[in-house]
Amino acid sequence: MEYFLIIISAIFVNNIVLAQFLGICPFMGVSSKLSTASGMSMAVCFVITLATVVTYLLNQYLLVPLNLTFLQTISFILVIAALVQMVEIVLKKFSPSLYQALGIFLPLITTNCAVLGVAINVVSKEFAFGGSAHMLNLAESTVYAFATSLGYGLAMVLFAGIREHLAGSNVPKPFKGLPIAFITVGIMAMAFLGFSGIV
Repeated sequence: MEYFLIIISAIFVNNIVLAQFLGICPFMGVSSKLSTASGMSMAVCFVITLATVVTYLLNQYLLVPLNLTFLQTISFILVIAALVQMVEIVLKKFSPSLYQALGIFLPLITTNCAVLGVAINVVSKEFAFGGSAHMLNLAESTVYAFATSLGYGLAMVLFAGIREHLAGSNVPKPFKGLPIAFITVGIMAMAFLGFSGIV
């Protein structure tokens, strides 16, 4: 039951983009087409999940025992950068068209605050489930990271679909492009707030 609560909470209630507003830059930049949005979602899903596992283990078995927790942020960024490089190499080799479509936004996953935010949340924040607060173990952390990245992907794919529809719609001239996109994101964020019980 606890894993189910983690998944529902991470995807809908505390959506990393629409509730916590992390990772907005690639979210806005890559979401103009459904194909690039789904490709970026998969890349971010892989990086967030794997980065969380690696940073959790790094923190628990190296930084905390050696009293080096002050190096958390920089070591997490190095891990994320290495994983993004790996994703870049794989995409360039196996899907050059997606690699070209993602362009500058692929290396920007390194500085995507959603990826770093999830890794830091897992090692520094107590989560309350079933009336008691505790730090997440490795399995819970992995489920949380994967669910958070699914929430990121869900928001991005939904938004890309809406943006593709808006591109062919009769939008007033002052609202064309990014203005209507920001209005749409705001409405989506308010809709997702309904999952948290805020009306």
